[in-house]
Amino acid sequence: MDNRSWKVLIADDEPDIVEILAYNLSREGYEVITAVDGNDAVQKARLFTPDLVILDVMMPGKNGVEVCEILRAQPALKDTLIIFLTALNDEATQIRGLTTGADDYISKPISPQVLVSKVRSLLRRAKKEDTKALSVNGITIDPERFVVELEGKAILLAKKEFELLYLLATKPGRVFLRNEILSQVWGADVIVGDRTIDVHVRKVRQKLGIDCITTVKGVGYKFER
Repeated sequence: MDNRSWKVLIADDEPDIVEILAYNLSREGYEVITAVDGNDAVQKARLFTPDLVILDVMMPGKNGVEVCEILRAQPALKDTLIIFLTALNDEATQIRGLTTGADDYISKPISPQVLVSKVRSLLRRAKKEDTKALSVNGITIDPERFVVELEGKAILLAKKEFELLYLLATKPGRVFLRNEILSQVWGADVIVGDRTIDVHVRKVRQKLGIDCITTVKGVGYKFER
């Protein structure tokens, strides 16, 4: 899975910091969204469902800790990774941030290289944790054994069919955009058409014998809860 699969939200009221961080993360291939304060961060997080959020602790509107608490209370964002940016280099601030639900922190002044390294490390760890067996709507999907079972009966899927089903089933109810599916299942460097997704979805439906994947016309696909 290449970096273009990941969405990163940067929330800081200092435009220069946002610009530097956005530039460095975009250069690494991440999809970057920016917010100017705490309230904007909450709205953008709810709208875009980022994989990782970088929060400045001292922001107007809502501070980083308040934003973190709000995001952690949202079911769709409970697994979102959070990094705090803080100019306060004291242990109490760091402990408060981590106990609130942050996954890491970085003290200002920020080294873009250090931040990119931490983002890469956290997302790599999350990717490994995501490769666990799923059980949704009577369907069990085990990426370690490459096995799909429906009500205890084994279903044979081709590699890309399996990867497509697994991707959609990781977040039931969430709409995956076509370009997102192409990037995560086929890779950004492989040239395939939109029709390829349609064909694979149809085959998965046929083999499972149930219509668990819904087409969102003109947008993408989602796995029904």
